[in-house]
Amino acid sequence: MKTPCRFICFILSLFFILAFQTSPVLGLEPIFTNFLGQAIRGYDPVAYFKEGKAVKGQKAFQYEWKGAKWYFVSQQNREEFLQSPKKYAPQYGGYCAWAVSQGYTASIDPEAWHIHQGKLYLNYSKGVQKMWSQDIPGNIQKGNENWPILLAEN
Repeated sequence: MKTPCRFICFILSLFFILAFQTSPVLGLEPIFTNFLGQAIRGYDPVAYFKEGKAVKGQKAFQYEWKGAKWYFVSQQNREEFLQSPKKYAPQYGGYCAWAVSQGYTASIDPEAWHIHQGKLYLNYSKGVQKMWSQDIPGNIQKGNENWPILLAEN
């Protein structure tokens, strides 16, 4: 009976690693993807800038960039992304900006976002976003310092 328990523990461990993407086994490359291969969990990165809100994209308007599938609400948004993906892609590889400012990575909630000086930042939750928002410039500075270190640790 040890085998089923080990198998279940293995599956749960694998799920945890994939769901939160904090394991060096996966690497911390800025590929912007969740365990389903979707960037921003399927939300349109251009919509944050154009519509000022998080909008779920559609498979009909997808594009693969940096190893992730990016979804858009329209062909126009897809085309804008194609012209300048770095302009629209979230900072820190799509990981939580607060976590990166604290020296680790965490997944995100697409509804917890902020654009600061033309760059998209995502957070783990709206509660975490409130903490991050208390010192946006300071947290961005810490995040910018930590991000290369986090990438090098993989």
